[in-house]
Amino acid sequence: MNKLLFSGHDSFICKHFWLKKGYDFVNEGNSFREEKAVIKLGVGKNMVSAVHYWMKGFSVIDTKNQLTGIGRFIFDDKKGEDPYIENIATVWLLHYLLVSNNHSSLYNIFFNEFRRQRMEFSREHLLAFVTKRLQEDEIKLSTTTINNDIAVFIRTYIKPSSKDTREGIEEDFSSVLVDLQLMEQIEGRDYENKRVDYFKIESGLRYDLPTGLLLFTILDARPNSKSISFKDLHIGKNMPGSIFALSREGLFAKLEQIKKDYKSQGVTFSENAGVQELQFKKTLDKMEVLNDCY
Repeated sequence: MNKLLFSGHDSFICKHFWLKKGYDFVNEGNSFREEKAVIKLGVGKNMVSAVHYWMKGFSVIDTKNQLTGIGRFIFDDKKGEDPYIENIATVWLLHYLLVSNNHSSLYNIFFNEFRRQRMEFSREHLLAFVTKRLQEDEIKLSTTTINNDIAVFIRTYIKPSSKDTREGIEEDFSSVLVDLQLMEQIEGRDYENKRVDYFKIESGLRYDLPTGLLLFTILDARPNSKSISFKDLHIGKNMPGSIFALSREGLFAKLEQIKKDYKSQGVTFSENAGVQELQFKKTLDKMEVLNDCY
């Protein structure tokens, strides 16, 4: 597995407009290390490193700080499909990129591993799981560092409640992924029956998740596969069932729609010897498939 990475965001969530600002900043030949980065980005000094971190986390730039193809596809002023993130397809795409990229490892661990064990969880549950996971890889991190990542993770997906009085609550509403409504907060009880904040990402139908985007993620995660079983698509690493928290019914419906929409391009979804499979009889261009969403 790729190296696990934590922290780097300075406890800032990725705001809705940061990725576009960061894209333009890099596209103009600027460096995050230069003194004028604060002025050019139009953010506070302590936010510059956070913008840089999220640019890598969402795959807008690579490890060498160069703009990626997917970054240009989304954010370029001339050829970009959705520079200001106005299409819900782009929000789902960014979610996929964040999880599958693994630059922000907590997201990858959560959707590919933790959710297999429990859909309802407290911060303590997630802390214990991540701590154990790091121990298995012989990685030492402080509890404070892990908790900071967990706090940002929760704020990335959940809209603050009307009762929330924390400072920075307006910032939480500007999270780039909050419109997915993936996570909700519920009331739970600990072993002493004391009230504890619980959170839930329940598997669902995901009506607003475009089938073309789902097919793109499959082609991106398994570029050379000629067939993929339904089970793998549902629970496999970086597969749509895992990353998008799709229920079996939701995934089945999406695959049936993919079969209908891409039949002429050699895509089938069928059952052979009791095994349901998505099959590719032709090679598809994943970017052409992604373009169908716009």
